[in-house]
Amino acid sequence: MPAEPTFEDIQRAAAQIRGLIHRTPVMTSRLFNEAAGVSCFFKCENLQRGGAFKMRGAAYFVSSLPESERRRGVVTYSSGNHGQAVAIAAEHFGVPATVVMPEDAPKAKIDSTRAHGATIVTYDRSREIREEIGQAIAKERGASIVPPYDHPWTITGQGTAAMELLDDVPDLDAVLVCLGGGGLLAGSAIAARGMKPSIEVFGVEPEIANDWALSLKANERVEIAQPPTIADGLRTQKPGAVTFPIVQRLATGVLLVSEDEIRATIRFLLTRTKLVVEPSGAVAAAAALHKKLRKDFERVGIVITGGNIDMEMLSSICGSPTGSFVD
Repeated sequence: MPAEPTFEDIQRAAAQIRGLIHRTPVMTSRLFNEAAGVSCFFKCENLQRGGAFKMRGAAYFVSSLPESERRRGVVTYSSGNHGQAVAIAAEHFGVPATVVMPEDAPKAKIDSTRAHGATIVTYDRSREIREEIGQAIAKERGASIVPPYDHPWTITGQGTAAMELLDDVPDLDAVLVCLGGGGLLAGSAIAARGMKPSIEVFGVEPEIANDWALSLKANERVEIAQPPTIADGLRTQKPGAVTFPIVQRLATGVLLVSEDEIRATIRFLLTRTKLVVEPSGAVAAAAALHKKLRKDFERVGIVITGGNIDMEMLSSICGSPTGSFVD
């Protein structure tokens, strides 16, 4: 595997993981389109195995490990969706998995990860560094680390979502995806540009978790303080070393959304389209709904990246409306 994946790598990955993932549907909503002022096509990765797009990268990574390495087990670190995906992939291959998760991770994500047989090790994200914990466990057990975003195999697997989206809806003007560590955006940019060189690809991140916007402006990776965004999967503090140059070269840019805009989009998607979407999974849709795009786009693809939201959080968001687009 080269340092940077190619479109051909993503095509091969799609064939390799076909039996491990769902080919998720692409959906549209007249009401959403009217509110956004643009025709939107949702790639529903909230309906993916494990409830999130992370299954793609985890499935490709674990399936690419030699059998001798898989037998020694896998270790990863995640706020939830990637950890759950690694647990599912490891369960499929019959290998032990350990997932390092923050103490404040959504309970639904912790419970689901544990249900697939993974050992959970928690940490305090304000005082401890998850990568160091994961590396220590892997060294002790001789296990392989499965990075959540900053590895060519992970990027390659994530890119299969955008490839499927463009395969189903080839005449898109732009694609929007959420932006945490950058694995999905890097993979999506490679896939989308490989299929349609003229397409524009945007990452979307919360305004208060804007490490990518700052980094692209500075032309170098900028680290921010731990962001308190509701989008728990996008609380990365610094772009990935592997993902950053890919995004610099291939992505159009980064759009920012507020916490109230994320909440309003979750409510809109639930009440108007009947899609259950977690905060991290809603940010790309929030950018379209709240008109962050240029007006010359007519057809936009949006990756709804996940649907793993605690019922308490969903109840709070739906029961305390703020901002626009509420019933």
